[in-house]
Formats: sequence, structure tokens, C-alpha cells
Amino acid sequence: MPDSIDASDAMIDNWTKRLEENAARYQALADRMQGQTVTERSKDGTVQVTIDSRGLLKNLVIAETAAGKRMAEVSAQVMQLVQRAQARIPELLQQAMSETTGTGDQAAAEIVREAQSTFPAPPPEAEPAFPEPDRVRRFLPEDTEEPPPAAPRTPPPPASPPPQPPRRRRAAGNDDEDDFGGPILS
Repeated sequence: MPDSIDASDAMIDNWTKRLEENAARYQALADRMQGQTVTERSKDGTVQVTIDSRGLLKNLVIAETAAGKRMAEVSAQVMQLVQRAQARIPELLQQAMSETTGTGDQAAAEIVREAQSTFPAPPPEAEPAFPEPDRVRRFLPEDTEEPPPAAPRTPPPPASPPPQPPRRRRAAGNDDEDDFGGPILS
């Protein structure tokens, strides 16, 4: 019986050691990915985005030369660049894994698959078709129904101020009365 107890202890020690090694490798992976960022720039250099390893936008730079572009074009460029940058995260993750945990691990493969499904490759770049700009800018949601035309309104006549009551004069030498017309002390 002592052999089986010693063997059990050795097996538990071996599992513990492997778990600690795996935990250290995955911690190294997490630390490595923590500081990773991806930056993408538009072809004309007017827009640049930077995202972190979680796919969150960390920086957005729009050059002054974008002022001549329509806002719909600039916003489409921003979104396209964010998608391109996010699509590079699985590649960065795989590279960091090969340097820390190894890529043969099932958990590592699952992490990469999850990143690929979260951040898929963006659709091929195509020139977006934008409608002609409106002359009027609308900042509120448009109603689904047309409001009835408003009837012309005539302005109300100017209101005259209410009449003021006549002021009472204070009698000379009578300090017991205030401006309200009666004595202070009764």
C-alpha cells in the first residue's frame, strides 16, 4: 500500500507542477497581449486608428486635409480602418502564443478560434457609393410620417403693462409710518 500512496503523491505533485507551468505561460501570454496595439492608416493618410488587443479604439487621428471630404466618407474610412485593425488581432495572438504558451495546446487553439470569430477579416475594400449631400443637415431622427402643415399664425397683440397703483406720499415729520401706508407700531 505505501507504493500506491507514494505514486499518488508523485502524480499529484506532477499535476500541480504542470498546472503551475501552464498558469505561468498563460500569464506571460496575457502580459504580452496587454500592451499590444494595432495601428492602421488610410491610403491617403487622412485617417489613422489605433486599437488595443481587445479590439477597443484607443486613438483616432483625422488630419486637417480631411476637412475637404464629406463626413460620410470620413466616418466610413474610420470604420473600415477599425475593422482592418481588429482583423489583425488573431495574428498577433497567434504570434504571442508561439512565443509563450505554444500553439499545440488545445486551449491556445480555442483562444485563436474565438479571436478569429470575434474579429473576422473585413470585407474587401470597395469605393463606397455616397448619395449627394443634403443642403439641410438633420441632427434628429426623422419622423416616419409627414407632420401636417402648420396653419399660419398671427402674432398676438402686444400686452400692455398692468396699471400701477398711485404712490402715497409720506407726511413730513411722521417717521412712524412706512411706505405701506400704515403705522409701524400699533
